[in-house]
Amino acid sequence: MARVAALFTLLCCLILTEAQHEPGQCAFYDECGRNPTLNGTLIRPIVPCLNPSPARLLSGEHYKKLANVCPMLDRGEGNTYACCSIAQLISLETSFTLSKAVLIRCPSCSDNFATVHCINTCSPDQSQYVNVTRVMNITNLGVTREAVVAYQSYLSTNFAEGAFQSCKNVRIPATGGFAISTMCGRYGAKLCTAQRWYDFQGDSSNGLAPLDIDFRLIPGKDSGSLPSGIVAYNGTSLKCNQDTPTGGKACSCQDCQEACPVVPGPEPPAGPFRVFGMDGFLLISIVLLCLLMLAYLLFLFVSCYVRSKKPKSPKKDLNSNDVSQRRIHPSEVTCADKNSLIAHAFLSSIFQSWGKLMASYPLTVLLISAAAVAGFAAGLMHIELTTDPVELWSAPNSRARQEKDFHDSNFGPFFRTNQLILTAPQRKGHLYDSLLFGPYNFSGIVSKDLVIELLELQTKIRDIEFFSEDLNRTASLKDVCFAPLNPVNPKTTDCAVNSLPQYFQNSVDNINAKVNMTELGVTKEVDWRDHLIYCVNSPLSFKDITDLGMSCMADYGAPVFPFLAVGGYNNDDYTNAEALIMTFSLNNFPRTDPRFKVAMQWETEFLKIVQEYQNNPKTNFTFAYMAERSLEDEINRTTAEDIPIFMISYAVIFVYIAVALGEYSSCKRLLVDSKFLVGLGGILVVGCSVLASMGFYSWVGIPSSLVILQVVPFLVLAVGADNIFIFVLEYQRDVRRPGEKREEQIGRVLGNVAPSMLLCSLSESVCFFLGALSTMPAVKSFALYAALAVLMDFILQMTSFVALLSLDARRQDKNRCELLCCVTVKFYAPVLLNSVTRIIVMLLFIFLFCASLFLMFNVTVGLDQELAMPQGSYMLTYFEYLYKYFEVGVPVYFVTKKGFNFTTVQGMNAVCSSVGCDQFSLTQKIQYATDHPELSYIAIPSNSWVDDFVTGGFLCPRKCMKTPPDGVLRPNVEEFNKYLPSFLGIDPTCNVQKASRFMAYHTPLTNSQEFTAALLRARELADNITKGMRKVPGTSPDFEVFPYTVTNVFYEQYLTIVPEGLFNISLCLLPTFVVCCLLLGLDLRSGLLNLITIVMIVVDTVGVMTLWSIDYNAVALINLVTAVGISVEFVSHMTRSFALSTKLTHVERAKEATANMGSAVFAGVAMTNLPGILVLAFAKAQLIQIFFFRLNLVITLLGMAHGLVFLPVLLSYFGPGVNKAVLLQQQMAREREQQVDNMKQVYDNISFEDHETKPQQNGTKPKTLTHQETKEDQF
Repeated sequence: MARVAALFTLLCCLILTEAQHEPGQCAFYDECGRNPTLNGTLIRPIVPCLNPSPARLLSGEHYKKLANVCPMLDRGEGNTYACCSIAQLISLETSFTLSKAVLIRCPSCSDNFATVHCINTCSPDQSQYVNVTRVMNITNLGVTREAVVAYQSYLSTNFAEGAFQSCKNVRIPATGGFAISTMCGRYGAKLCTAQRWYDFQGDSSNGLAPLDIDFRLIPGKDSGSLPSGIVAYNGTSLKCNQDTPTGGKACSCQDCQEACPVVPGPEPPAGPFRVFGMDGFLLISIVLLCLLMLAYLLFLFVSCYVRSKKPKSPKKDLNSNDVSQRRIHPSEVTCADKNSLIAHAFLSSIFQSWGKLMASYPLTVLLISAAAVAGFAAGLMHIELTTDPVELWSAPNSRARQEKDFHDSNFGPFFRTNQLILTAPQRKGHLYDSLLFGPYNFSGIVSKDLVIELLELQTKIRDIEFFSEDLNRTASLKDVCFAPLNPVNPKTTDCAVNSLPQYFQNSVDNINAKVNMTELGVTKEVDWRDHLIYCVNSPLSFKDITDLGMSCMADYGAPVFPFLAVGGYNNDDYTNAEALIMTFSLNNFPRTDPRFKVAMQWETEFLKIVQEYQNNPKTNFTFAYMAERSLEDEINRTTAEDIPIFMISYAVIFVYIAVALGEYSSCKRLLVDSKFLVGLGGILVVGCSVLASMGFYSWVGIPSSLVILQVVPFLVLAVGADNIFIFVLEYQRDVRRPGEKREEQIGRVLGNVAPSMLLCSLSESVCFFLGALSTMPAVKSFALYAALAVLMDFILQMTSFVALLSLDARRQDKNRCELLCCVTVKFYAPVLLNSVTRIIVMLLFIFLFCASLFLMFNVTVGLDQELAMPQGSYMLTYFEYLYKYFEVGVPVYFVTKKGFNFTTVQGMNAVCSSVGCDQFSLTQKIQYATDHPELSYIAIPSNSWVDDFVTGGFLCPRKCMKTPPDGVLRPNVEEFNKYLPSFLGIDPTCNVQKASRFMAYHTPLTNSQEFTAALLRARELADNITKGMRKVPGTSPDFEVFPYTVTNVFYEQYLTIVPEGLFNISLCLLPTFVVCCLLLGLDLRSGLLNLITIVMIVVDTVGVMTLWSIDYNAVALINLVTAVGISVEFVSHMTRSFALSTKLTHVERAKEATANMGSAVFAGVAMTNLPGILVLAFAKAQLIQIFFFRLNLVITLLGMAHGLVFLPVLLSYFGPGVNKAVLLQQQMAREREQQVDNMKQVYDNISFEDHETKPQQNGTKPKTLTHQETKEDQF
């Protein structure tokens, strides 16, 4: 038997050796049956029969089949010879069906691919191009024949390289990857070459090739080294940008770089503003500084010159009477002066009567006020607290919000993400020498034991079960998971879980699998590493090329792309990744859906398991994690934890007010003189005003937020405390007139100070009401709540607080002592308003303003999401890992609205990116954007269901329609509507004309500036796409394409927050000017100085924000609007006091205003805010530390500096002149008093003379007055 076998082998070798390699000769012909050496292939491995014979002349059906399958060999019927049977052509056609499914997007590539196999199988000169190297006896249907199971194929390098170049950039739209990566085995697209590409095609172990083909690529100069009679096939390969001879269209740009038009990249972002090579804003600030300083110095020079030329008038007359203030004639009083006096007198009289009334019936007033507040506060039963970030920061009518609503209504909300990012920094990697793929580096975390440990954790999470009250049964992952391939009735294995174990279908047995494999004569063990190397480069494969024969698809039926399973790699070196990523995706149900609570419960259980696993000392991973609910949970947690900080802050403020309002004459009178009741009343007034405001808007239906609860009380407290201090200190300074009742005194004092209180409160309230015009919901609701709270605070001060002060006055003695005023008068004001000090102050604040103006242009716009987390939060670690290890950013969908007809040929061509598509179609433009990821922020191009639909190899219409000669298959309208529902797997009634989307991926985005820039670039690209698609016939003029990313609603505000902030702050500044002018009797100069000072405070605040790393965003904008309100308190009282002063000079009037109002402003605003603000430094929330501690501290300090330092100096230079109407009124009042005194003196003298006369008439001596009696009489 052994001899027979040896003889048979010798005969085979002789036959193979003696085969003729000459034109017109075949090496093999017809089919002999199945290759017995292959099992488990994707197609039946039918091999040809060894048959050295002349080529056959084809005719009839045989010829037609050849012309259809291998048109490059067609020489016309009756003149076409070939070395293949009809059966071979049918098998070849079946094989081409698989390859065309991948390469159909590029007909020239597909034609080049088919040419090689047609030449090898059917060429009439077959024996010249192939050399049979192995045959086997195969018995088929009882007949035993010699079958070819291996041969050599000789190709010229020029043809092979040309064919490879035509195919290397062809893409698979579903993955965004290259088709060549699935046709080059272990090398993937990156390392694939022409030789490696053909080697894979000839490798029977790939499940596609029916036999082994050894492709030999022969350079043109090496033809002499070929076996006798062998010629390397040197046909002309088609370039990818060429049409095929059969009419096939050139490949599209996405699949062929040579076909790409010259497309300019996106315009780079505008560079920094520069003038003469230096920072333009710096130059402007320097020029402005120089101009302001020169103008100020010029003003000083002119003022000094005018004063030196002006003759000095004597201050005393000949009788030593004071003549420093000459008598004002009524004709000198201007209309403006009269208006100012009338306004002041009118308001004073009204408030005086009102104060007397309130002080006369304090208990009744308090009762009515309490009832009114209770009525408003009852609305708190219906309060709606907004915690959803989308509702809080994105306006319902904003573009991003409308786009989100459109997307969610048509495609459902973006799924909920629950994710772990795991590392093993202490584990060392290793080098693995793969039999198939060569040497590969494996990092420490990509190790078998850690992959299994990750799978165990994944299984534990996947098997979570809990009782749901909403479902009234035990719930699990399948009840809430995102199951893309079985959304109706999913099983647990249908849930989308992306992780590295999914390459092994979550099977420990698959991970442990190993097998000996022989490749190129080398036998070696292959294991999980070989499978992983293959899968990360070919994630769509249903079977790897190893003898393990395992699929790469996840157990839920979809591919797991490597950038979703591993992170921290370079240049697609996935096995050397530094992190493993595991993601559970849940359906994002509406909050009103009961399943939303179930999803929240599942995420709670997820967090418990992950945290227990993290605390386990046996854990081998260092990792970060998050659930979709984590952001909201952490914000709510830190809010609850920081409540004690706010309570302490308010307690400190309360203690300060209660102590500072007292007037202490001795320790014995400490309890008597303290203003505990008044301080408590002031705090209660503030609290009641906030409650009334919140209750009213709760009745109306305007929701509140945590920002309102944190900011509005501080704002109202600053405003209210200032008014309280002004009122109480003025009352303490005042002396009750003879015969005046206490209620009358309180009314008179209120009449003096209430106009100033009205000026500030009305300015702030109108300011905030105008701020409600903002489009940001958080800013709008804050402005509404603040406006009404300030207004309610003023009303309650005019009622309840006056009543409380009346009650307190009834129990207190009349001793008066006010230290701060004395200090201000004797020390601070004279030093501040010294001529040298004034110059220094002006120059210093001018410099500060110009420097802050420059810094303002460099403030960072945005709010990084990690700042919303408290210090020590696990989410901070997650964000750190996310930015460090993720290599791809968030998905971005380009969504089409209704108005575009996809059913027409022009419509399909305007969207797709395969052969026959427009060069500037939707997907092509996205592809062009990926060529410049640093500018477009798009990393992976969009896939297209249109491409899959028209090029799908196994589905209709490709399966059900005949492909035209040009390879451009386009169904008509009827066919489109017929085949599309089954292709998409949707209800036939679904209308894709209404909405469609195309998904791409952003580059990794790490901060709010990059998210904002990515949004802007995506919109620019979408606008460009919209303009192009509107040119397609039949497209509606209002058709639109927009980009949708789940983060757009949060970052859209930063596109417009600068102009919107300027608009809001300008609206707030306007009433401060208008109200000040009106209440001061159209005093334009006072209003202007008031406005200038507040503008300087705001500008300086933004400048310091830049220095102290406080970003400008919606939270900062709320605080800046608040800054305008607080600045009014620092500025307006002082301005009004100066305007009504009748001192001789500007400096003296500034001193008087500083003395009268400076102490009250310092004690009521600065010292009320500072203790409470300093306590906030201990808050855990970073948002509170940055935007409530830092920013409010800056606002308070700058407001105090400008109100108590800069403004008095500014008024001493540029303040309005003395109000002559007020001065005339005072002079007339003094004259009346003098006349009364003179009349009284005359009356006293007459009485004295009568008294002296009577004793003389009675014969008695007149009485001699003592010295003391004389003094008293003169007084």
